[in-house]
Amino acid sequence: MQNWDYGWNGRYFVTTITKNRVHYFGKIENEEMVLSNIGTIAYILWYEIKNHTKDVELDEFVVMPDHIHGILVINNFEGKTDKREIGLTIDNKNTEDNDNISDIFNTKTDSSIIPLTPGQRRFQNQGKNTVSSILGSYKSAVSNYAHRLGFEFGWQPRFHDHLIRDEKEYWRIKNYIKNNPKNWNKKN
Repeated sequence: MQNWDYGWNGRYFVTTITKNRVHYFGKIENEEMVLSNIGTIAYILWYEIKNHTKDVELDEFVVMPDHIHGILVINNFEGKTDKREIGLTIDNKNTEDNDNISDIFNTKTDSSIIPLTPGQRRFQNQGKNTVSSILGSYKSAVSNYAHRLGFEFGWQPRFHDHLIRDEKEYWRIKNYIKNNPKNWNKKN
């Protein structure tokens, strides 16, 4: 969503897939996931996210043969918000963030100010403690550990994320994640 900053408070459903959908993480037997060595790494490092990332909670999560699903909850108690909403101006009178003014605004030669959308700012810099930075760090950690142990492994370059908008959607997604191993053979 172009008007949403993925570092703002919210619950995010995330999915990331292995390169070429190779079943690096294990297999489904009797409707349960049996983790391989790399699957164990992916499982353990998911729970390490909260030890390396500020203001994040981990919710439902599952490792599948060729992907992971999880719910990340960003809960910044200081209420991170869009700087334009708290009075940032071009002359910096209302902020101490003097070095990053260009991250918030584009200026034209006629000195008019055009605010950037969160999506445009995200393209320039994903920011700290965002869904992108959290998933990027997780994927990197899994890859690094797997490679150090001599395992062949790779991720698809991107991931899927979805902002969970209400309780009904939250419970539907939570149940989808929990039941994913049971439904694997129905889909594949």
